[in-house]
Amino acid sequence: MKPTDRDLLTSSHWGTYRVEVADGRVTALRDFEEDPDPSPIGHGIVDVLEGPTRITTPMVRKSWLEGGPGTAGEKRGEEDFVAVTWEVANKLVADELNRVRQDFGNQAIYAGSYGWASAGRFHHAQSQLKRFLNCIGGCTSSKNTYSFAAAEVVVPHILGTFRGFLDTATSWESIASDCELFVAFGGVPLKNGQISQGGTGAHVQRAGVSAARDAGVRFVNISPLRSDLMEEVEAEWLAPRPSTDAALMLGLAHTLLAEGLQEQTFLDRYTTGFDRFTRYLNGAADGIAKNAAWAADICALPADTIRDLARRMAGSRTMISVAWSLTRQDHGEQPFWAGITLAAMLGQMGLPGTGIGFGYSAMNNIGLNRHQLDFASFPQGENPVKDFIPVARVTDLLENPGGQFDYDGQSYAYPDIRLVWWAGGNPFHHHQDLNRMRLAWAKPDTIIANEWCWNALAKHADIVLPCTTPLERSDIAMSPKDPYLVAMDQAIKPIGQARDDHQIFRGIATAMAVHDAFTEGRSAEEWQRWIWDVSRQRVSQFGIELPNWDSFQKDGWLKVPTPDKPEIMMADFRKDPDANPLATPSGKIEIFSDTISGFDYDDCPGHPIWLEPLEWLGSAEPDQLHMISNQPRNKLHSQLDHGPVSRADRPRGVEPVTMHPEDAAKRDLHEGQIVRIHNKRGACLAELRTNADIRLGVIQIATGAWFDPDGDTCRNGNPNTLTPDKGSSSLAQGPIAHSCLVKVSSA
Repeated sequence: MKPTDRDLLTSSHWGTYRVEVADGRVTALRDFEEDPDPSPIGHGIVDVLEGPTRITTPMVRKSWLEGGPGTAGEKRGEEDFVAVTWEVANKLVADELNRVRQDFGNQAIYAGSYGWASAGRFHHAQSQLKRFLNCIGGCTSSKNTYSFAAAEVVVPHILGTFRGFLDTATSWESIASDCELFVAFGGVPLKNGQISQGGTGAHVQRAGVSAARDAGVRFVNISPLRSDLMEEVEAEWLAPRPSTDAALMLGLAHTLLAEGLQEQTFLDRYTTGFDRFTRYLNGAADGIAKNAAWAADICALPADTIRDLARRMAGSRTMISVAWSLTRQDHGEQPFWAGITLAAMLGQMGLPGTGIGFGYSAMNNIGLNRHQLDFASFPQGENPVKDFIPVARVTDLLENPGGQFDYDGQSYAYPDIRLVWWAGGNPFHHHQDLNRMRLAWAKPDTIIANEWCWNALAKHADIVLPCTTPLERSDIAMSPKDPYLVAMDQAIKPIGQARDDHQIFRGIATAMAVHDAFTEGRSAEEWQRWIWDVSRQRVSQFGIELPNWDSFQKDGWLKVPTPDKPEIMMADFRKDPDANPLATPSGKIEIFSDTISGFDYDDCPGHPIWLEPLEWLGSAEPDQLHMISNQPRNKLHSQLDHGPVSRADRPRGVEPVTMHPEDAAKRDLHEGQIVRIHNKRGACLAELRTNADIRLGVIQIATGAWFDPDGDTCRNGNPNTLTPDKGSSSLAQGPIAHSCLVKVSSA
């Protein structure tokens, strides 16, 4: 029961809002007064809480209900559903779990369940699912993220950690104070900075960029899209061919080396393997120097532009930012490795305002000056099953049981998956080559989905368990990535028979006689109090005192104080590398990695390298274009695509696609026309918008349109009908959506 003497509050990955309710219905969300740059995304939920897209009762696919597990999997996505009671649904799920466990083992259950789900600390769908499955013997899981899988695997070999340096990125305050030149590979897209995991109180990215510009910082935007840096900073725009970032970085590095501009003292003390890298850079093995002229041929930028940028970087206090999108290309490990090497050559890592940062404005928390606090979370327990897949290898898993795959120096086998359970995400958004995945999706005996609306995941499931939205349950927004802690109030009763995920799993746990193990005798509110109390104890060790639970609920929110000093990434290592070594074999920055070299991967050797992508403009046919499928500005991935904020940007029902006017004219296409984007993997429809602020030969279409197939064509404009499903390399096996060639014609 929430206090009645204050406004209702809710929080999400894209912002905090005051909730207005009348007659038991949410009528509006008001932007949080503490937020100087609120996101409109959250407002999109109001009109879709009820209506034709809402799932209000447990549903079972007709053939599966009549014929049992394994019946007509090819009909997923097309067949009608039958409403059942929760009692029936719980028994169906429990019986099917018991069958799979007994006949095939727990490794036959796949619960990667990747996605963003709720911002709440307790009602986090994947945590609830994994705790439940761990109570009954575990499941096959996934590793890494679609966001930056290649970096997650390669950067720890170079710097000892990746996520640790995401959380300690040099703050915008330090950049404004001490940086002179900000070189942004992939730009600083403010639309991405609308979001942050676990709840967002106040958006800081626009203010951070603006303050740096006002302080005299010069920006260079290296991206096919001018809009990847806000217009007000008047950034210099360099638009290389997509998927050639590593080659450009190598050309910059060669210029520094050839002109003696590298900081050799830094390289000698803080790095290892630079000498072996320089042999590659100078062409010792292949006879090809990776100089500015070589890079110019690959990137389609003038060699003099590359040389001039290298000299300015060496002559300035320089911050290099590498966007997360750079990892989502073929050989996506290389831009991050090359970027770190380039920063090491400049010798400014660990100094105020300079060095390297991984994805400024990729999320709101990058560069946000905050305490690194270890808040408690809903405990998942231990998973006894050791089988896993790299997160983006879902289709390979389903297609090829028993098949082998490489990952981070070892070889593994795909288990034979009989049951897939997804809660809090949507693989028909995240994954590549959706037409291929859809065929593989027909193979498991059973697909279970916890969902609140009829998106593609729900339509392609066998059993759909209707869950609540954050507005229909209480929770806590309590993220170490954001200083605002918010009491998420239950604003309205659950719609129809929807249940929160914890209640869903309690019911199934009861049917499987593991209720006590799953709940530990606590109610949902008692678990939230437990999380709060344990967190209070933990953060008190850092001199931060949180109020008791009742006071927090009464006030509704609080802000953790800002640290006294701005964050400077790698400052301790810079100050004393012997006392503060990196967690690498050498304790230093590994420009050459003996470990990776020892894996003997042709597609990821022991140093930064240029490797030709699977698809890029350098190998394109005359009428092919390079498609960039970036993050949307009006939704989080595919969340709320059916809401009014997202729909307002596509009045004709399909996602917009941006193309250079000259490319449109060559194809006799015009502004506002419905076009068909296609390649050998599939197609999607889109509405054409022309703009000269995109590189010639490139089109841009945001991800997130709900997959709605008509044959091999998505009627809504989901670009993942087109993107290739191949691992970035044998090292990381990350997604490569941005290495994608297409054709565009009249629909």
